Amino acid sequence: MLIILLLVMQVFTGCKKYLDVNENPNNPVNASPDLLLPTVEVALGQIVGNNFQIYGNFWAQYWTQSSSASQYRTLEQYRLANTAFDRSWSNLYRSTLQNAQSIINNQESGNSQVKGMAYILKAYTFQLATDAFGDIPLTEAVQGNQNTSPRYERQQVVYDSIFRYIDTGMALLQAQGSASPGVQDIIFQSDTNQWLRFARTLKLRAYLRLSNVQPELAANGVAALYNAGGDFLRSDANINYSATGGNENPLYNEMLGLGRTQNIVASGTAVRAMLANGDPRLPRFYQALPGADTIAYIRQGSYSANTDKEVSPPSALVGANASNAASATAPVKLISLPESYFLQAEAVARGWAPGNVAALFTSGIRSSFETLGIGPLADAYIANAPDAKLSGSLQGNLRAIITQKYYAMCGFQGFEAWTEWRRTGYPDFLQVSAASTLGNGRMPLRFLYPNSEITSNQNFPGNQLIYLPVWWDVN
Repeated sequence: MLIILLLVMQVFTGCKKYLDVNENPNNPVNASPDLLLPTVEVALGQIVGNNFQIYGNFWAQYWTQSSSASQYRTLEQYRLANTAFDRSWSNLYRSTLQNAQSIINNQESGNSQVKGMAYILKAYTFQLATDAFGDIPLTEAVQGNQNTSPRYERQQVVYDSIFRYIDTGMALLQAQGSASPGVQDIIFQSDTNQWLRFARTLKLRAYLRLSNVQPELAANGVAALYNAGGDFLRSDANINYSATGGNENPLYNEMLGLGRTQNIVASGTAVRAMLANGDPRLPRFYQALPGADTIAYIRQGSYSANTDKEVSPPSALVGANASNAASATAPVKLISLPESYFLQAEAVARGWAPGNVAALFTSGIRSSFETLGIGPLADAYIANAPDAKLSGSLQGNLRAIITQKYYAMCGFQGFEAWTEWRRTGYPDFLQVSAASTLGNGRMPLRFLYPNSEITSNQNFPGNQLIYLPVWWDVN
């Protein structure tokens, strides 16, 4: 445990001091795989829990910019510079993928289990990258620092590779005679069954992502996944944090670096939808103002029109309350238990897998309530909330499933919620930010390529506009 804490402290000390064993491109450190594993996991937590968390929660319209601050106004305006994505790109490729590949390339015997974990984390990270940016460097991107201009490959090719990486990882996890990294694995503490459930759930997520662009491949892939047997996640796949300096939730750590300024407040888009359903999760996702019975909110992007209004911040439970030190211990959820149930519900609703749609759907809702500590309130919500009802049609069921997934992900999985909205069009109540500079009703549908790629990669294929959809977004 001491090794893990020291690694995490190094990673989170300041905005740019993330641990990277390949810091010197001409002399990479020859670290053992079990010591490299937590660096990959911590770097992944930094991506999912900070950079992607902020963009996702704003563009999924859980959060909006406070009128009393200015840090994220360009997100609300959909007016971002390519340099805004340099940090995310570096964390994806240098801090996560390069070190995962170093584990995979290690030639020492007895490392099959940790290599299996590295393959699955590699698949997870490439899905994040391609879902965010579209076409990306793939096979030439993890060859150390020898190739400074890796070629870009199409999203379809990236997804094909994601499935292969997962399969390879699952096979390695089950290899005999492999040493366990033990507590160096800060996600599942080397529980092989948990890793296999995580891999299957990730694979189900990836196949469903292709539901509208390659439905036959997706259907066959889901069927094969179920026919192979095995279970999906039964609990959240988390990275946990502590209140110890340097080990805090990465978003809260960023807020500390900004002097505890509360830039983030409640968006009316999510809050109004939850209020219309009498959703008792609201005060768990957001903090009511002192003396108030309800959550105070403003319209998405309306910071300049609400300079005199006090608005509720997100709660410490999701790690986004700058003034509440409990934010430090909020987990980063790589895949949540509610998401696992809703993915299964969608697969069954589409006729691609066996099971009971209604049972999986209600399990997704109940698990969200239980995770928030209000499990006994779930039954009344399911019985009375308009958005908690399945219908007799596929589209009606998909609307209910994805909308409930949206509510469950509030504050925790912003990037995934925004991505599912891009894929499905649900929830159908998102609106253009009041501060948008794009015009024509356009909304952000991708991240911009980083300036570092534009200026240094000779194979850079050209910039893409923020409102142009990625390959699988044909909704």
